[in-house]
Amino acid sequence: MPRSSMALLGYAFAAMMASTTLPTPMYALYADEMHFHLLTTTIVFAAYAGGVLAALLLFGRWSDAVGRRPVLLAGTALAAASAVVFLLADSVTVLLIGRVLTGLSAGLFAGTATAAIIEAASPAWRTRAPVVAAVVNIGGLGIGPILAGVLVQYGPWPLHLTFVVQLILSALAAVAVWRSPETSSRKGRLGVQRLAVPAEARPVFVIAALAAFAGFAVTGLFASVAPSFLSEVVGVGDHAVAGLIAGSIFITSAIAQVAARDMDPDRAVAAGCALLVAGMAVLALALHFGSLVGLIAAAVVAGIGQGISFSRGLAAVSERIPPEQRAEVSSTFFVVGYVAIAVPVVGEGLAAQAWGLRISGVVFAIGVAVLAVACLTAILQQMRGRRPATV
Repeated sequence: MPRSSMALLGYAFAAMMASTTLPTPMYALYADEMHFHLLTTTIVFAAYAGGVLAALLLFGRWSDAVGRRPVLLAGTALAAASAVVFLLADSVTVLLIGRVLTGLSAGLFAGTATAAIIEAASPAWRTRAPVVAAVVNIGGLGIGPILAGVLVQYGPWPLHLTFVVQLILSALAAVAVWRSPETSSRKGRLGVQRLAVPAEARPVFVIAALAAFAGFAVTGLFASVAPSFLSEVVGVGDHAVAGLIAGSIFITSAIAQVAARDMDPDRAVAAGCALLVAGMAVLALALHFGSLVGLIAAAVVAGIGQGISFSRGLAAVSERIPPEQRAEVSSTFFVVGYVAIAVPVVGEGLAAQAWGLRISGVVFAIGVAVLAVACLTAILQQMRGRRPATV
């Protein structure tokens, strides 16, 4: 039963995360139909992060008090509601409402489903369950745009079929959650999630959070603007390819998190930052030359860097804090990540209006690379400071 419970919860988690990135290949179609520019696209995308943050902060502790299943079922209901809103979308305002609902669903699922999967794991799987939950989370984000790109490119009703599929996925996720046992002892209390970082962990937290900020900013860029890069800079209008590029950064991140799970956290974050710098160099060159291969390579390299720096950065922080404070520190870490998903891409939209998409994309890549270099420098200095002196 534990293994089947993990599988059911894993499916529900992946399906809900996929729902959050399903609209990615369709933003250009909405822009053409509703006559808006890239800035509006980035704002619509960023509304999702606002929903996630609201759910994390307002309801992040609720599953400890009322149980995992009620919160997860609420998440599936919100995902289904967002699909209905997108099916009826006829204005930017409706798109914003749909994205906020999607974010609320993802925010309810992120922490709750992770806890449920870990708690449902058998003793043999208990140590691997956190990795399983992380891979399901980020892998679902990668499946979303790939699935939607294929449906938009090759199926009928390009602005509607994807959300019919989302409704089906949400219904199946609700069934999966319903058939899973409750894993919470319900001993927690309702309340707003507290954010805090103990003083002894702040130096490590700052570096890890800056690395996470750089990595999440890149995932936000690919999840929102990659289709525009593909069509307007590279000159390829294939929606399936757009979905593949957007999805590849998440898929490679998931693979990297598994591959790096036993790496020393400090060395892993340093390696992740170096790969982010390399990925941004490739992105800048791809935009300059209008290269499809370069755009895909940038997504892959940056995805690996993001996966390593994020997962092992969180591990580095967790090693330095007592267990009773991990929830609030992890929440603080994720708040940094979701701010990074939203704010920089809106800046990219503003810059694109002023300078054009190609130049603004190159400037974005340079900005992320500078931040990653600063993190890498700080990590190397920190590691040298901890090295034992030789006589």
